[in-house]
Amino acid sequence: MKMNLDIECWGTIPYREAWERQTRLFDNIIAARAASKLYRNRLVFCEHPHVYTLGKHGKETNMLLGEERLKRIEAELVHIDRGGDITYHGPGQIVCYPILCLEDFHLGLKEYIALLEESVIATCRAYGIEADKVRGAAGVWLGIGLPSERKICAIGVRCSHSVTMHGLALNVNTDLRYFSYIHPCGFTDKGVTSIAAETGHPVSMNEVGKLLEKELAERLRRCHGNKKQ
Repeated sequence: MKMNLDIECWGTIPYREAWERQTRLFDNIIAARAASKLYRNRLVFCEHPHVYTLGKHGKETNMLLGEERLKRIEAELVHIDRGGDITYHGPGQIVCYPILCLEDFHLGLKEYIALLEESVIATCRAYGIEADKVRGAAGVWLGIGLPSERKICAIGVRCSHSVTMHGLALNVNTDLRYFSYIHPCGFTDKGVTSIAAETGHPVSMNEVGKLLEKELAERLRRCHGNKKQ
């Protein structure tokens, strides 16, 4: 059976607008499944202007700037409905929002998050960057166990009725100074990095995006074909 998965690129889009579009698609899948109607799963890729997002269980104290200083750096703070704490989105960062039904891919939530992490790890490896997972901390990390431990990709999802939204944010050519205004994902003792920071030069956003798309789609395709007994 052909895999039910569309790839969409929303370009550079304000965070709130993308969140509204995501939510409509998410709600539509849930409603379609409840009514036994057809629907489409999606991998959405985009980039955002400067914004900080705080998850539903996040701590306000992890945002280190007040409203006036946020305006000065042309950023905003948005409270959202995903898991996780605070993170930053901005130019030079690839954001991927998988809006899909996990049951179509025979995945549980933990397996799905692992799939996102493994796709990013494989993408980083293409640039000679050895990344991995950290137990108890979603996302993709470098220098694990060392004083220089640092995150290259944040992951935060919402899942209801086996349907997902939100997703991952991979730092490619990101201005890392914006992370100094928060405790990223609630951590005060870990750093943040990007593909450009690790390689020593800017890299093609389009190239990284296509690699990430390929890694995600291939893993989802394998899961789609491996029906659980």
